[in-house]
Amino acid sequence: MRIAALALTQRDGTTCGPSVAVMAGALLDREYGASLARPQGRAWFAAEQARVHDVANRIWPRALGTTPAGMAAAISVHSAPRGRRYRWRPWRGRRDRLADVLAAVPAGWPVAMLVGGVIPRHWVLIVEATGDASMFDSLACYEPSSGEVRTVGVDAVRRARLTGLGYPRPFAFVVPGPLL
Repeated sequence: MRIAALALTQRDGTTCGPSVAVMAGALLDREYGASLARPQGRAWFAAEQARVHDVANRIWPRALGTTPAGMAAAISVHSAPRGRRYRWRPWRGRRDRLADVLAAVPAGWPVAMLVGGVIPRHWVLIVEATGDASMFDSLACYEPSSGEVRTVGVDAVRRARLTGLGYPRPFAFVVPGPLL
């Protein structure tokens, strides 16, 4: 699926998380993702964001966005049939080697990344790692407010100097866990 060609955006100012969860589900589950290619794909994407927002935020106020645990649960609906559940972990600062992220993405497991400034504010989805397999140097990220796929350097993630994603600092990653 060519995400950039779809140009799908979040439906409002609080649905970046559900947009990322729906896109991750579409990448993990071919049948679920087929809805995006239908003539009503945009309308389905908008409606699905609302549904996922309700499910991922049963207790947490929707106006505050999607929690990392809610994101992991929403993506796991589509990853569990493939033998994995997603889990979240905090960004570990400059010492974060991102080994789990750099192993997951090239193997076909998208990774959600929560970014912000002083506080966490926005979800993006890492969909591709580029460069030499022994040393990936950049990540392609679906950015739901624009619907674009933007490239960021792996070193920029480690140093909290992200550009093009709206905010400079990662806060958390939602990654696939071990095989079930």
